[in-house]
Amino acid sequence: MSLEQLTDGLRDRVGEDCGLGASVKWDFGDGTFLFLDASQVPNAVSNDDSDADCTLKISIDDFTAMIGGELDGTTAFMTGKLKIEGDMGIAMKLQGVLSG
Repeated sequence: MSLEQLTDGLRDRVGEDCGLGASVKWDFGDGTFLFLDASQVPNAVSNDDSDADCTLKISIDDFTAMIGGELDGTTAFMTGKLKIEGDMGIAMKLQGVLSG
C-alpha cells in the first residue's frame, strides 16, 4: 500500500473528529511519515514530520498489516515491530480509532 493510500485511508477513518484529542506521528523509518493532528477539530491528516504527543515507529508493511487486522498492536509492540515514544496512553487509544 502506498503512502498516499495510507494517508487517504486514515483521513477516511478519523473523519471530522475521532475523539483522540492529541497528535500522533507514524515514523516509517525511511523518511516518510503519517501525521494525525486530532487536537483540533476538524482532525488533520498529513505526511508532515511534526512534533507529536506520541510517535509510533513501525514499517509501512507492519502498519498495513495492523490496520488490516492481520497484526495485533500489542503483539507488534512486544515483538519489537512497533516502538512507541511519548504518551503510551494515546497509543493505547489508537486501537479504537484505527479499527473503526
